[in-house]
Amino acid sequence: MSDAKTQEIWLTQEAFDRLTEELGDRSGPLREQIVKRIEAAREEGDLKENGGYHAAKEEQGKNEARVRVLRHMLENAKIGAPPAEEGKVAQGQVVKVRFPAFDDTETFLLGSREEAATATIDVYSPTSPLGAAVLGRNVGETVEYTTPNGKVLAVEILSSEVYTG
Repeated sequence: MSDAKTQEIWLTQEAFDRLTEELGDRSGPLREQIVKRIEAAREEGDLKENGGYHAAKEEQGKNEARVRVLRHMLENAKIGAPPAEEGKVAQGQVVKVRFPAFDDTETFLLGSREEAATATIDVYSPTSPLGAAVLGRNVGETVEYTTPNGKVLAVEILSSEVYTG
C-alpha cells in the first residue's frame, strides 16, 4: 500500500499543459482514427491473417494504456515544486553531486520523466537509484547507492536549488 506522498506527481505548468493536450488527443481524435482503421481492416475479411487489423489492435492497446497513465498522472499532479527545507534535496530541484571515486561532478533535475521532454538539463526520477539516494538528504552529505549494474557508488551532494527551467 502506498501513501499519498508517493502518489503525488510534481509537474511544471508547461508539462501539465502538454500532458493534458496529449490526453485530449489520445482519448479523442487518435482513438477515433484507430477505431476507423480497425473497422476498415475488419471489412477486409479473415482476421487471422489480417496484418492491418492486428497492427491497429496493438496500437489501440498501447494508446489506451497511455491514456490510463496520463489520467493517473494528471489526477495526482501538483503544479510547481514540493516545499523543501533549506539545504535538503527535494523533487523539482537541480542537484549537483560529486562522485569521489571518479572526481567527477554531475548536475541534474530531480523530477518526473515527463519533465525530460522540455527540460534543458538531464532529468533523474526520484525513484531512480541516484534520485532515491539523494532525495530528502542534506547538502554536504555523502551517500551510497547501488547502480543498475550492481556497483555501489558514493556520491556527495554539493548543492540543491529550485529548478527555474
